[in-house]
Amino acid sequence: MPRMKIEGSFVALVTPFNQDGAVDFGAFRTLLEFQEKHGTRAVLIMGSTGETSMLAPEERNRIVVETAKMKSGRMLFFYGCTGNSTETTVANVKFARANGADGAILAAPSYICAPEDDAERFFLDVADATDLPLGIYNNPPRVKTDLHWDHLLRIFKHPNYVVHKESTTRVGQVAQILAARPDVAVMCCDSPNLGLVVPTMSLGGHGTANMTGNIAPAELATLSTPWRSYAEAEAFKEIYLRLLPLLHFTYSAINPVAVKSLMKAVGLPGGSLRRPLRGLEGEALAKGVQIVKALGLDRKYGFKIGPSLAAAA
Repeated sequence: MPRMKIEGSFVALVTPFNQDGAVDFGAFRTLLEFQEKHGTRAVLIMGSTGETSMLAPEERNRIVVETAKMKSGRMLFFYGCTGNSTETTVANVKFARANGADGAILAAPSYICAPEDDAERFFLDVADATDLPLGIYNNPPRVKTDLHWDHLLRIFKHPNYVVHKESTTRVGQVAQILAARPDVAVMCCDSPNLGLVVPTMSLGGHGTANMTGNIAPAELATLSTPWRSYAEAEAFKEIYLRLLPLLHFTYSAINPVAVKSLMKAVGLPGGSLRRPLRGLEGEALAKGVQIVKALGLDRKYGFKIGPSLAAAA
């Protein structure tokens, strides 16, 4: 069976909460429709942007069940399924598979700081236990385990792996992976400070796995279009340079503090953050609103900015 082919914008979605702190499934539907309408190819639900580490197991399961019912077939639904052990991760992947997931994204288990050889075995053991399409998120700043391209390329020989997201600062790692031409979609984080977006796309990358698409989905869809001609490269350059202030803002605080605060400020139903995280306020938040207005995103998407924030911006 040929592997799933993913190209374009892969948005790590926030988890919306009601005022009482419960998961807001009506808001989930609104956010998913917003992404689908504006060209997002796939969403990651319950990634780090989705505050997954602060969700209870029963909440995680219900999110899978309820959001999978919202699929229209025009956008792929992947779920963050990493647990603290191989067994827990396999159970999460099997639950997602049984309840309608299109795929799962895995990082190395956090906190335990597994050696690379052990992390490689983890990814292969999980893949052996399922036929669900899988992706790897190499994110050492969050999980303290870093995978060299040799490990990654061995893992990508497994037929269940279809996507790789790189979140290091190593352009050379992306180049080595793309040079080997594995049968996976090679994507990168949209952080401007990591500096991977330009080299990844220019070397033949397939898109970005991003979180700024929560607030600017059409722009990230353009930014994430593979370069097949001069036209895509020119469109990329124009939108990337224009969007840099927003990219810097959404990464100005630990993910998802800035993007979720900004979503709430412009009327997108993301809700508040779970404690101990707190939203941006005052000048820090007004800066984000000012960027949204300067880019014309409020007019384009019909955002509703409150009078006090509009005045501050």
